[in-house]
Amino acid sequence: MQLKPEFKQNKYRTHTTSMLTESNIGQQVKTSGWVENIRDHGGIQFVDLRDHYGIVQITFQQNAELLTNIHRECCVSIGGEVIKRAADTVNDKITTGKIEIMAQSLEILGDISENLPFEVTSSKETNEDLRLKYRFLDLRNPAVHNAIVYRAEVIDFMRKTMQEMGFLDMQTPILSASSPEGARDFLVPSRKHHGKFYALPQAPQIFKQLYMISGFDRYFQIAPCFRDEDARADRTAGEFYQLDFEMAFAEQDDVIEAGEYVLSKTLERFGISANTAPYPRLTYAEAMLTYGTDKPDLRNPLFMKDLSDLFTNSDFKPFADKTVRGLRVPGMAEKSKSFFKNMEEFALSIGMKGLGYVTLEQDMTFKGPIDKFIDDKTRAELKTRMKLQVGDVLYFIADVGKTADIFAGQIRAELGNRLGLIDPKKFEICWIYDFPMFEEDERGKPAFSHNPFSMPQGGKAALDPESGDIFSVKAYQFDVVINGVELASGAVRNHSNEIMARAFEIAGYSEEDLKSRFGALYNAFKYGAPPHAGMAYGVDRLLMLMLGEDSVREVIAFPLNGNAQDVLLSAPSEVTEQQLREVHVKVR
Repeated sequence: MQLKPEFKQNKYRTHTTSMLTESNIGQQVKTSGWVENIRDHGGIQFVDLRDHYGIVQITFQQNAELLTNIHRECCVSIGGEVIKRAADTVNDKITTGKIEIMAQSLEILGDISENLPFEVTSSKETNEDLRLKYRFLDLRNPAVHNAIVYRAEVIDFMRKTMQEMGFLDMQTPILSASSPEGARDFLVPSRKHHGKFYALPQAPQIFKQLYMISGFDRYFQIAPCFRDEDARADRTAGEFYQLDFEMAFAEQDDVIEAGEYVLSKTLERFGISANTAPYPRLTYAEAMLTYGTDKPDLRNPLFMKDLSDLFTNSDFKPFADKTVRGLRVPGMAEKSKSFFKNMEEFALSIGMKGLGYVTLEQDMTFKGPIDKFIDDKTRAELKTRMKLQVGDVLYFIADVGKTADIFAGQIRAELGNRLGLIDPKKFEICWIYDFPMFEEDERGKPAFSHNPFSMPQGGKAALDPESGDIFSVKAYQFDVVINGVELASGAVRNHSNEIMARAFEIAGYSEEDLKSRFGALYNAFKYGAPPHAGMAYGVDRLLMLMLGEDSVREVIAFPLNGNAQDVLLSAPSEVTEQQLREVHVKVR
């Protein structure tokens, strides 16, 4: 990070570590920071002094008494002369590696009164809850510190890119109303309105649509979103941020083009090597059939094909009249029996009843547990359809409907990892589109599969009961996927009360429900709502991928832990009876 020109000297420092170069040799300087390390080399003491910008070595050659009562991580201001390091002591790993400061004065600005709970420079090896309890120390670790600096720079670049495209940086409220958007709300009791609650927004969805109806053309913000969900490696419990944007008078391709531009420019600016835009586009149906997931990792070269028709009237009951997917694994026949056994155990662990396979031998015959259940005609068709070569393994995944795809996707992912087929340094990006408008819930009833405010393809006519299977209706919805991680979701929005009422009716909501729960949109749609569309990138997830971290919490300055607790500030916490009375709440 470069210093701004307005940096001024003061009593604490004349220079930061980023300002110190060989041009300062012979000058008197003062710099401030934290003592990272204290070393004694034959009577000469050295201190590695760390500030926000880097590290500089301080030499205490004739005035070691200055180090009395100095401890690692205490905050100090040190003055002295900049000198050139001896050639054999140059440290090319730091920007100040060719110079050091000969200390002449030292002032303790912030002392250490307790033992350090962990080694700051290796804090990432410490238990996560301990790191988060002392996050202010953890954030001094250069690796952790630099991740937050990186976050600020990436967000700043994304903001500027959106502004260059004509989007206005606008804000939406934090205190809002509860709405069924797919996750639990965080509720805030009202003091002035007895028995009523605000909700923290799961997303700026309704407000950004209202911006479009208000006559604004292009909106964006780095928006905080709040969802009461369990944490995962790529999802925080509670709060996350997204680059949210919306466009008036826009179609699906307009949003995809804008989203593609900001993402590709951001990755290019920060030196991330990725497949170039325009990114591949896969329909939801294609993704599920080929990769067994709507979040495919395209770094994995394995893919599936439909073999259901070959086993429609099969005597082999596990395949008969089932959805059957074939997964070809080139050259895998040489693997040990234990490898195949371990894969079968994995299949059983995820709920499959077994994992059938055959190998193609040198004489072009099949060998394997289920070869005896396959007739010659089917064998010939399998060789052709799956383009099998000698040494290949063909796995069969069979089950009812969509379950077969999901199992096949899990087997594909596991094989990719076990066989080392995935390059961790690659970024493979794609779009998934044409999502179904509805999916079956646990009762077999229609429920929104994606964003409930999306426009169905075909408009109201597509939602007509006489038009056919409601589960076959597609919506103008699309996702961005990077390396198997869903990074963004978007949609063309519904801007018609008639269509919205019908869509919500199918999902089990009455028009009165619609009016009471989404009254603002319902009312606004009566006053000339324009067609509009938008999407949102998960900023935390993007940063996690860009920095190669395994957990999204590594790129957030003060995250909740995996159990949705702030162990730094001890939240959630109990409050007083008086506070509860003020907001008319009784704990049961």
